[in-house]
Amino acid sequence: MPEYPIRKVQQEAQAPASEGELRISVISSVGMIPIKNATVTISYTGDPQPPLMTLTTDESGQTPPVNLPAPNVEYSLEPEQLVQPYSEYNIEVTAPGYEPVLVSGTEILPHVTAIQPISMIPLETGTGEEEIFIPEHTLYGEYPPKIPEDEIKPMDESGEIVLSRVVIPEYVIVHDGVPSDPTAQNYYVRYKDYIKNVASCEIYATWPESAIYANVLVIMSFTLNRVYTEWYRNQGYDFTITSSTAYDQKWIHGRNIFENIDVLVDNIFANFLSRPGVRQPIFTSYCDGKRVTCSGLQQWGSKYLADEGYSAIEIIRYYYGNDMYINTADVISGVPSSWPGYNLTIGSSGQKVRQMQEQLNRIARNYPAIPTIAADGVYGQQTADAVRTFQGIFDLPQTGVVDYATWYEISEIFVGVSQISEPA
Repeated sequence: MPEYPIRKVQQEAQAPASEGELRISVISSVGMIPIKNATVTISYTGDPQPPLMTLTTDESGQTPPVNLPAPNVEYSLEPEQLVQPYSEYNIEVTAPGYEPVLVSGTEILPHVTAIQPISMIPLETGTGEEEIFIPEHTLYGEYPPKIPEDEIKPMDESGEIVLSRVVIPEYVIVHDGVPSDPTAQNYYVRYKDYIKNVASCEIYATWPESAIYANVLVIMSFTLNRVYTEWYRNQGYDFTITSSTAYDQKWIHGRNIFENIDVLVDNIFANFLSRPGVRQPIFTSYCDGKRVTCSGLQQWGSKYLADEGYSAIEIIRYYYGNDMYINTADVISGVPSSWPGYNLTIGSSGQKVRQMQEQLNRIARNYPAIPTIAADGVYGQQTADAVRTFQGIFDLPQTGVVDYATWYEISEIFVGVSQISEPA
């Protein structure tokens, strides 16, 4: 077992203990195949021996949810706490035919569900155990403050590449370091996964929903400004964005996300922030508001405003002005076709239903818990049951209805398992 730096964790003194939930999802890095019967061992990061529990993945590559001790929720609701507001666990995964994976520092917050994705490399392509170290959360650890930038970037309209509209990319390329570091690795990351990762790094999932919503909007607009303006490519780099808090926002390879952030992003991932008469998504700078101040959103301040009953857009306008509004991209890359504009449910019929059924049947080849259905274009009870199973596997509300979030999740997973689209 490798040794990792000791965290600056203070023990809670006579504080009531809480619990958070953890679910682990294990897939192959090749072909998006869930890994059945993988052995998952959970232990405290600071004291990995003896293990707390050992779990086994099901046919969808998932462990059952488990409850784990976590600090009192109050520690994540106020800054300047000496006690680390989350507990940390090691997750070690082994499976026949795959290199072992160790994640050190999976974060468990009280009263919310953490989702830890694990991607395992086949033995024939691997180089030994993969070790992932999750550093301290940005609201608890020490990170460089953001270098100020203008919220609207100058663009050369006569250049070779000028986007006429905002497009949600299938992937972003994350440079895991400062821009000038040629040794830092580039990662291809699905756009929604990137946003979920950053939000889980930048704020606490225990905050009120309107605060989380406002912060996710800011994170998405920040990201889409980098995409739209091709900020780094125009400087000669081969990536979209960095993981440096001095230049961009925190992203951590292999870290866990939180279920409420996961669900929210699935429902609003095509949104961004706009001002009248400005084509590009606004570059929405933000900071914690306590150790570092800035001209944009202050994270702790957004939490306090939410406590007072502010909605997400009211929080946004408090920091950026009343002319800021929520916009939606018309084009989403990497999906076979767009959402029909209405929910598909029992009684629906037509080509969109048939297309969704065909996609579900292809996904079921990788995830056999999803029942195969007749691709007849008629949304009956069997289709609803298959959709409900899909939703359960991929952390969506199990309604049996194909809403906006479910449509695009089916589309994304279908593309992943069929590999009809590859990162360029």
